[in-house]
Amino acid sequence: MKMASQKSAAFFVGVLGGPPLYQELYGPPMMRRRHMNFPIDEHARKVWLDCFKKVLENAAEAYEFPAEHLDGFIEFLENFSAWMVNKE
Repeated sequence: MKMASQKSAAFFVGVLGGPPLYQELYGPPMMRRRHMNFPIDEHARKVWLDCFKKVLENAAEAYEFPAEHLDGFIEFLENFSAWMVNKE
C-alpha cells in the first residue's frame, strides 16, 4: 500500500506541474497500459473517484492543496478515470 501511495504521489506531482518524479523513478507513466491487468469498469471507476473526492474534501487544510485549483483537479480526475476504464 505504501508503494502505491508513493507512486501515486509521484505521478500527481508531475501532473500538477511539479518535477517529473514518476518518470525519474519508474519511467514513462503509461498508466492505461500499466493498469490493463486490472479490470476497470464504470462501477470501479466511480468507486475510485468517490474515494478520491472524499479525500479531497479537506485537501486545502490537510494537504495545503490550493483551493482555487481543486475544481480543476477534480475535473482532471473525472476525465482521467474515464480514460482508464478498460472493461464494460
